[in-house]
Amino acid sequence: MKFLIAGLGSIGQRHLRNLRALGETDVVAYRRRSLPLPPDLQVRAVSDLAAALEEKPDAVIVANPTSLHVAVALEAARAGCHLLIEKPLSDDLEGVAELEEIVARKRLTVLVGYHLRFHPGLRLVKSLLDEQRVGRLVAARIQCGEYLPVWHPWEDYRTSYSARRDLGGGVILTLSHELDYASWLFGDVQRVVAFAGRRSSLELDVEDTAQITLEFRSGLTAQVHLDYIQRPAARSCHVLGEEGQLVWDYFGQGVMLYEASTREWRTVPAQPGQERNDLYVSELKHFLDCVNSRSEPMTPLSSGRRVLEVALAARQSAEKGELVSVP
Repeated sequence: MKFLIAGLGSIGQRHLRNLRALGETDVVAYRRRSLPLPPDLQVRAVSDLAAALEEKPDAVIVANPTSLHVAVALEAARAGCHLLIEKPLSDDLEGVAELEEIVARKRLTVLVGYHLRFHPGLRLVKSLLDEQRVGRLVAARIQCGEYLPVWHPWEDYRTSYSARRDLGGGVILTLSHELDYASWLFGDVQRVVAFAGRRSSLELDVEDTAQITLEFRSGLTAQVHLDYIQRPAARSCHVLGEEGQLVWDYFGQGVMLYEASTREWRTVPAQPGQERNDLYVSELKHFLDCVNSRSEPMTPLSSGRRVLEVALAARQSAEKGELVSVP
């Protein structure tokens, strides 16, 4: 296959390395900045999107800043390209319906890059919940926090998309993995209430902390905490059921399971392969398989839109101080 990577920041460079590791060597890049690349990443770059698409790539990896995702995806879809769009889908809903129409009409494969669904521990949680090992689900606590300036030590965090509203940053959108996997585990969200804002001394113009309550159509409620502050980093999910509890820690091994019938905690081992880049490689393999087989991706465009709707509802709730229903 021939690939076009739109954007060669940190995530674009990761995708480029992983494509090459998987044996995909026919790659061109679309980038508007001329910053030097690491020596191992020499790739032919084009500064005009139309010219890049004239080379007829089979697939486009959209890895530029969040606020630019849909504009690039629309042009690529019109050109008949399959799409891997980095999360989140966008920072608003403008152009999303048009993108959905083109994708459906041209029968294109679209994967939105929520790679946490490929984490062995989280997949084990999904399996245990499907088996109803903790009974009827009642509530969940989810958190993700990491100090923003250490994400990419080689760059000034203040210029990154995560810290800038004009590029679609802010903790709610940037850490929307948690909103995605919550919907994957628990179903559709129907109402949201949130408190969010810039609570730290970090130099940014977006929210760096968010406390979000999600009410699902099943009746379950989940508390989601997101921040750019925590040192050391933390990422976990705690699920409460009528017959037990499940605890997943991103940095741990396996899943802690408490079953009321045994009255004890035990660790359920997860499959190996949870180094961070393993998740991206699994995601990329899945995308290639879906393109070749024309099968439905794990996180299709509809899922990306749904997560975006929940994230925007959280922002609206925080800004207006009200409970917001998700369409």
